[in-house]
Amino acid sequence: MYDWHEIGALNDIPLLGSRVVQTPHGDVAVFRTADDRVFALRDRCPHKGGPLSQGIVHGHRITCPLHNWVLELESGQAVAPDVGCATHYPVRLENGRLWLGLNNVVSLSTATPAAA
Repeated sequence: MYDWHEIGALNDIPLLGSRVVQTPHGDVAVFRTADDRVFALRDRCPHKGGPLSQGIVHGHRITCPLHNWVLELESGQAVAPDVGCATHYPVRLENGRLWLGLNNVVSLSTATPAAA
């Protein structure tokens, strides 16, 4: 079961871009794809901790800006031959507003959009 937290409007995130949401569990990167799907992953690559929010969104994948690891946005899983996984968070879109699902979180704040 998740606690749902409103994190802003869909249009706050540019197409093929991201923004960072600060939570008590660390930063979460929220991504928007070209087909208006939204995904959320911990903003830390499982390889060397690079900021995924500064990576390149392509299809339903993100490429880490540090060492070019590619992760599936739907699951956080690294694409072969790499092995690893970033924590994935559920996102809902209701009436143009985005909601992030977190476990046992009491509060969060949003940061400015990440650099593309």
